[in-house]
Amino acid sequence: MTEEINGAAYSHFDPELFRKDFPVLHQNIHGKPLVYLDNAATTQKPQVVIDTIAEYYKGYNSNIHRGVHQLSQKATDEYEKARVKIQKFLNAPKSREIVLLRGTTEAINLVASSYGRKFIKSGDEIIISEMEHHSNIVPWQMLCEQTGAVLKVIPMNDLGELMMDEYKKLLTEKTKIVSVVHASNTLGTENPVEEITRLAHTVGAKVLIDGAQAVQHFKVDVQAIGCDFYAFSGHKLYGPTGIGVLWGREELLEVMPPYQGGGDMILSVTFDKTVYNEIPYKFEAGTPNIADTIALGTAIDYIESIGIDQISTYESELYLYAEETILPIDEVTLIGCAEKKGSVFSFKLKDVHPHDVGTIMDMEGVAIRTGHMCTQPVMKHFGVPALSRISIGLYNTKADIDRAAEGIKKVLEVFA
Repeated sequence: MTEEINGAAYSHFDPELFRKDFPVLHQNIHGKPLVYLDNAATTQKPQVVIDTIAEYYKGYNSNIHRGVHQLSQKATDEYEKARVKIQKFLNAPKSREIVLLRGTTEAINLVASSYGRKFIKSGDEIIISEMEHHSNIVPWQMLCEQTGAVLKVIPMNDLGELMMDEYKKLLTEKTKIVSVVHASNTLGTENPVEEITRLAHTVGAKVLIDGAQAVQHFKVDVQAIGCDFYAFSGHKLYGPTGIGVLWGREELLEVMPPYQGGGDMILSVTFDKTVYNEIPYKFEAGTPNIADTIALGTAIDYIESIGIDQISTYESELYLYAEETILPIDEVTLIGCAEKKGSVFSFKLKDVHPHDVGTIMDMEGVAIRTGHMCTQPVMKHFGVPALSRISIGLYNTKADIDRAAEGIKKVLEVFA
């Protein structure tokens, strides 16, 4: 990590300073300097995160919670330190409420399977929203199929905002779970999760928040939100792939049955009976992703050394610059114009398929995402098969946005 980050010389947000920390950014694509604007899919990794993974495998690779030898003890210590870093990052009350998994998808599936298996019955109602990622739709559909529960959907308006009056109408004494995205991966909308949670609790429902597109962009405080579960993925937080987090209230995790069976989630096993381990280990069967968990802790250190509030302010300014720069281009239509949004600029070009947009921009060295973004209901709402998406990270610059704008103009030139 660049030393100036914590030094007196660091008095304002300088993305050029941070770009030096990300090796992958310093390459040419099709002979042109890479501009990476696909951060909502995955963020790039700073050198300190890469080094942490290498150090684990070079210096103390060992299984955790099992060995008495020094390597195992060090691995266990570093793994559990990462859990505490995550707890503090979310302002969760206790580190034992932090369950370490493969990602947001597994976290949502865990709650749907474990909490749902025990507490959801036929006739109960589960509420999600129209802007959800497939990972926050399919697990609840599966639970409804298994239990006879009913899935209800909060509609959104054409700005890409949830219709809160309609949400209030959906809430009844039958509502048992509300699961919504904190920030949309397609529209950029930041949802009013505090209000959503408060309203759900008035009818006794539990609330899960999908924070996959939130934690890297602005401060998340689970106690302030008041939700019951919060999930996010490490690879969108400048950490490694294959590691994610579920925070859950201690009293809920305690009464939920295990999600998987195997090693480390037990206290004792006989052929007659198995006694399960305490939380969070009850939900962490088998050898975990040790190296990447430790590296997620490093990624959090990196983010906090910069300051999440500074990142949020900078990214908001850069998003506004993207609107000012790209919207004036003929044939560009922005999809998602919520009053409270940021970091994601999804658009369509008249008479040009998004896959063609992405291919031509790639030839210009600009990496964006095209497709349905794993949000096909959103595509249906806006009457499009797919979109093109520019998504911002802390290392992006106005020059990157300018390159993206030139790439879009190149697409229009080709299809003229």
